[in-house]
Amino acid sequence: MSHWSRYIDRSARVVRDGLSRVILMQGADVRATAPKTLYTFHTQEDIDQFATGCDGDIGGSSTVHLDLETSPEINAGSGQPTTAKFHGSMRLDVKPGFERKIRGGYAGFRNKNKPSIFGNVLDDLSGQDYLALRLRLSGDLRTRNSYFVNLQTDGPISTDLWQHRLYFRRNDGGWEDVFIPFSNFVRTNAGEMVESQIEMYRERVRSIGISLLGGNSGVSGKYELGLESIRAVNEEDVTAEPLQPSEKVGILDE
Repeated sequence: MSHWSRYIDRSARVVRDGLSRVILMQGADVRATAPKTLYTFHTQEDIDQFATGCDGDIGGSSTVHLDLETSPEINAGSGQPTTAKFHGSMRLDVKPGFERKIRGGYAGFRNKNKPSIFGNVLDDLSGQDYLALRLRLSGDLRTRNSYFVNLQTDGPISTDLWQHRLYFRRNDGGWEDVFIPFSNFVRTNAGEMVESQIEMYRERVRSIGISLLGGNSGVSGKYELGLESIRAVNEEDVTAEPLQPSEKVGILDE
């Protein structure tokens, strides 16, 4: 699907959703609680919806890639013949001339803006309580405990970022579903936790992404994370209890 086709499709979806609410007489206080598939990683068109970035863009030396994964062996257990992989090299050193100017050790991706005739399309996740991600953990052992999920909303402070660390049960390269309660995300700004914590504005979610923060934990090496889907669900769709920090399985601690 071309960029123009996606633009028209999003615009038509806004109209359809608006008409559906009118026909069903849904008021502003009625929450749509059905599970929502926000993003899949099955085609190049899926991947093209995301932007990547790393410290290498501003004087560091880390690298970042978001590519299709077509290996039947790797995709076994994902439920799909094709998935994606977020991968590269996490490095803490910076290029000559950038010492003490930037901090190395960052790579990440997030969805691009979704423009339509009616403006950017945002996701209303107020009717779901959990973010659900189907992922595959790989790469050097030292990098496996430094992934974070990042949400940005259309709230009053545009630079706020809501973060939660990714914890995994598996360390064997297999696929698993990771569930994170939205209530457990922490409000941050400029990389620091904000002292005043408020409820996330889930009615207007602008972007969802994942980052590897090697600089925070002082780790480097080859990293790789497999991606199949990102969804929003409720309690009845949770198939594994969210892990707490003390329950991490098979991953080296810093």
